[in-house]
Parts: sequence; C-alpha cells; structure tokens
Amino acid sequence: DVVFLAVPHGTSSQLAKELVSEGVKVIDLGADMRLRDIAVYEKWYGAGHCWPEILPETVYGLPELYRDKIKQSQLVANPGCYPTSVILGLAPLLKQGWVKLDSIVIDSKSGITGSGKGLSQQSHFPDMNDNLAAYKLGEHRHTPEIEQELGLLAGQKVLVSFNPHLIPMNRGILSTITMQAAKPLTQEMLDECYQNFYQGEPFVRIRDKAHLPQTKWVQGSNYCDMAPVWDERTGRIVVVSVIDNLVKGA
Repeated sequence: DVVFLAVPHGTSSQLAKELVSEGVKVIDLGADMRLRDIAVYEKWYGAGHCWPEILPETVYGLPELYRDKIKQSQLVANPGCYPTSVILGLAPLLKQGWVKLDSIVIDSKSGITGSGKGLSQQSHFPDMNDNLAAYKLGEHRHTPEIEQELGLLAGQKVLVSFNPHLIPMNRGILSTITMQAAKPLTQEMLDECYQNFYQGEPFVRIRDKAHLPQTKWVQGSNYCDMAPVWDERTGRIVVVSVIDNLVKGA
C-alpha cells in the first residue's frame, strides 16, 4: 500500500520512480524529493537525481500546511528535522505578513541523533559530552529547504541566517528564531495569531511566554510545542519551537 524510503541521498529518487510507476504510494524520508529546483538540490547535496522532472509536482509532507495535498499525492517528501521546527514556528507570522523577511535569524540546537548513526568526530562521545558546538554555519543543507517553504508562505523569496548547533543529549531539537516585526505588535496579538493558525491541529501545542517550550516536553512524541514572544523594547519577535527529531522530525 505504501513504502517508506530511508536510503542515502541520490538513491531514493530511483527507487521512488520505480515504485510510483507501479502504483505504490511513496513517502521519502530522505531529501531527494524536498527541493523543487534540481539545481538547488545538486548544489547543496552534491548528489545525482534520477527523477528531476517530478520535483515540481512532489508534495512537502508537513500535514499542518499541506494536509489535503498529501492525501491526494502518490509521492510525499518527508521534511527534514530542523526545517520542521523552523517552518512550523514561523508559518503563522509569514502568513500574516508581520515579519521583515530579511531579518530572520535561526538558532537551532539538536541532539546527537540528528547527525545520523555514522561515526564522526562531532558525534564521538568524548568530544561531545559536556560540550556544545556550532557547525556548518551558513552552509547547512537544510537551509534551502527552510527558505523554499518560508518563501511559499510569504509569497516571495526569503533568505535566512541558519545557525545549527549540536548539544550533548540523545534526541530533540530546540529552535530559537528571532526577527524584526514589520509593524508594532503586542503579546496578545501574537498569542491569538498562533492559537488561530493551529486551531484543530492535534500535534501542535501553543505554549506562552511564561511557559517556554522545552525538549523534554515533546520527547518520544509527535508534538511540536512553540511559543511566540513579543520583545517590545527592540521591536523583535522571538519564537521558540521544539520537536523530537526522531519522531516529528523523522
């Protein structure tokens, strides 16, 4: 009935092409189907693609944004873990047009499982225990995925500063996103905006300024917890968004 692909980049596109031609629904956990522009995919992933002509038609698998399209599609691209926390955290604001789009700065911290099970220096226990490390600043391959989906929400091109970090815990992602507001806001306006946008979404829980989300609150679950905060002194919006990268972030 359905096949989940969990194979290296450049491999799933060939498998997906064969399976879809046989009438099987495919959900790709890798990145081969996330980006709609083949040139962007090749630049950021450095892998060949066996089915570039399908990219404009693939559905990005965030049900909170694309539920109806997912139901109808035979090929779904599961979102990346960092992008899941960021896109869900920013979607209400971009839909409202409340953000200066050239001011978005994303600080994300991920547990060690986010880098996969392959051995590497950055996931080696003696190096990461009692340590916090930034990595791939300005060049993480989830950047174009984030910008693609934020641009669709905003209706125009969006560039972000994405700054990932590894933190010595097994699982979980916490993204703190800051941006300049396009107009004066209030905390009440932000709270109402988020509550309304995600009303009826069973796996998004809106927290508040007094109860900022923590990774332990979503551990082992499919929840994305988030809270918007209005910083009146600077005219900036701060959004905290958390997921378990092994569940909501696949």
